[in-house]
Amino acid sequence: MQSSGGDAEAPGCGLRVLVVGGGIAGLGAAQRLCRHPAFPHLRVLEATARAGGRIRSERSFGGVVEVGAHWIHGPSQGNPVFQLAAKYGLLGEKELSAENQLVETGGHVGLPSVSYASSGGSVSLELVAEMANLFYSLIDQTREFLHAAETPVPSVGEYLKKELSQHAARWTEDEGTRKLKLAILNSFFNLECCVSGTHSMDLVALAPFGEYTVLPGLDCTFPGGYQGLPDHIVASLPQDVMTFNKPVKTVHWNGSFQEAVSPGETFPVLVECEDGTCFPAHHVVLTVPLGFLKERLDTFFEPPLPTEKAEAIRKVGFGTNNKIFLEFAEPFWEPGCQHIQVVWEDASPLQDAAPAMRDAWFRKLIGFLVLPSFPSAHVLCGFIAGLESEFMETLSDAEVLQALTHVLRRVTGNPQLPAPRAVLRSCWHSAPYTRGSYSYVAVGSTGDDIDLLAQPLPVGGEKPQLALGWDDVKAELVWDVGWCAWLWLLCVASLPSAWQPQSRLPSTGVPAAWTPATKLESQGHLVPRSTGRPRFQARMRAHLPRSNQRPGLGTESCCRLSGFGVISLTSSAEPREFSALWSCLAPECLLSEAAFTTIAGFRDCSTCSCSVATSGCEISSRYCLLGKPHIGCFTPPRTELCCPAGGRLTGSSL
Repeated sequence: MQSSGGDAEAPGCGLRVLVVGGGIAGLGAAQRLCRHPAFPHLRVLEATARAGGRIRSERSFGGVVEVGAHWIHGPSQGNPVFQLAAKYGLLGEKELSAENQLVETGGHVGLPSVSYASSGGSVSLELVAEMANLFYSLIDQTREFLHAAETPVPSVGEYLKKELSQHAARWTEDEGTRKLKLAILNSFFNLECCVSGTHSMDLVALAPFGEYTVLPGLDCTFPGGYQGLPDHIVASLPQDVMTFNKPVKTVHWNGSFQEAVSPGETFPVLVECEDGTCFPAHHVVLTVPLGFLKERLDTFFEPPLPTEKAEAIRKVGFGTNNKIFLEFAEPFWEPGCQHIQVVWEDASPLQDAAPAMRDAWFRKLIGFLVLPSFPSAHVLCGFIAGLESEFMETLSDAEVLQALTHVLRRVTGNPQLPAPRAVLRSCWHSAPYTRGSYSYVAVGSTGDDIDLLAQPLPVGGEKPQLALGWDDVKAELVWDVGWCAWLWLLCVASLPSAWQPQSRLPSTGVPAAWTPATKLESQGHLVPRSTGRPRFQARMRAHLPRSNQRPGLGTESCCRLSGFGVISLTSSAEPREFSALWSCLAPECLLSEAAFTTIAGFRDCSTCSCSVATSGCEISSRYCLLGKPHIGCFTPPRTELCCPAGGRLTGSSL
């Protein structure tokens, strides 16, 4: 197959790199790659007419509403999205205040301002607080199984229900109060489904649930809209980098492709678009949503992905979380109200009820957030997850408006409550290039599946062609912003939700042939998890690829991770542009040219023939691939990498 889009790429020397997907992960990858002289020919292919993916701000109701990513969770110095937003001047004075950054939320959603029962009338906020304390204490317990040899049950949902049934058996109140307690707990289960982006907590694996930790800071929003973040990144790219309305049909890899404008030159990858245009490349970074990959897995890659990678894509969970905005001429809620909870009194997490979807989809709604007042409108934002959320997408606006008007009149006990005058909603499951909201570690999968997907293709190849990531916005750091583009091209870790969007720092993704020394996973200060509360992956492993273990070294490497950093070393036999690049991921250096691209020179080690960069971040000493000091280079008994922002990576020999 030959390229039909040769005119889209100017001929010339240097590597051609394609980034597929213009969400926050793809934009972050492009921004870094554009700053590196090793990649003079870069193009981003975005399927839609806009950049940002599931970061999507719309002007409606006389103001800006977030159809996608909503908050920055944990907005503090350890949060790269917060740092970027501050750098671009997208946050207000309150959001940037030191006081706001020091607030410890515990990672749990705040209590409602008012709680309505389905029979009409209010639920005691004291009782709601009591059940919230119980529920979140059990959520905290689920995190304790991370390093356990085995778990009592496979899923988070099963564990929560098992523990709750034991608590319920000890309640001494009357039957009506006990039922109300279970109904309140059921609303918290629905809330947790929104947080995890799943239909049911029974689908979420228990063992890996503790891989997330929490950053300090009171959740904040973008006064001018989250869209400002991707817009600023796009503005920083050369004008010819972004190509919109170019959905990709097939990625042909591990081949030998040619184009007319570059006779004699072959490319291992050819990206074929739905309109027939083809783009040849040396390397492709794929940052499309996992839901899209799941749907098109059998036809999107040619040849098909290796079995283990395909299975990993199938096993990792991907769910839907939608928003429904209701506009009112006048508020029916009290001044100062921020969060309205809805409790269905006949619901219980200990009972499996399956009423007809059309008659009960709205019961999965967790309630409504009260948005800041617009000049001429008052807006509520409801959240709904799972299959009910997907069913909602199949209804008309009129049907949704009618159903929620009925719900609000019922729970407030006011049959004359004025109907909302307008509705706006997200439909992420129906979006053809998204097919859902964000991912979770499902029963049957582990974080190792994410690491497996991070390894470039071909497996074991000396010249990686295809790097798989996905743009998973749990958009709130984005999300939330959540999975990543794995930039093996620069030998660095991925960006969060946005810089990693829904949202992880897996391994560097450098193939074994490129990483004879170490492959380190960040401590996870950078990765948000979901719209409900910020959870950041806290896994750290350092190991040698089996094919590159050397005498005297076990599977544990000679490095230890400290602060914000990831290291990848490569053999001096590899191309110069990939040689020995140390990468610091301190928040202030996330986009720092000095930290990532200023490589003035290299020194060779006479012990093992590896190379190390001699500029970029300040380097006080280094060890060679065998864990010994570089002879003639650096001899102190400790390896230390520092950057101007304070990030530090340290290591010591075995």
